[in-house]
Amino acid sequence: MTAPVTITVRKNGSLLVTGDVTLLDHEGKVIERTPGKPNMALCRCGHSLRKPFCDASHKAHGFVDPPDVPADAVPAP
Repeated sequence: MTAPVTITVRKNGSLLVTGDVTLLDHEGKVIERTPGKPNMALCRCGHSLRKPFCDASHKAHGFVDPPDVPADAVPAP
């Protein structure tokens, strides 16, 4: 049995993906992960030179999360 995939939004940073997941590009081709690393960090700021992976460029560019939306402001599905 494989571990569930977990995606964690890091405050003012990347998306941390943990678990057995396949990452595909816009043409459906597999984007290879770094061998031996159980996690991958995906860029949210758009400045990484290693897209789609994070290279910590968000720190130099001052990336800040948008404010949280209050729960009562989100429409019901």
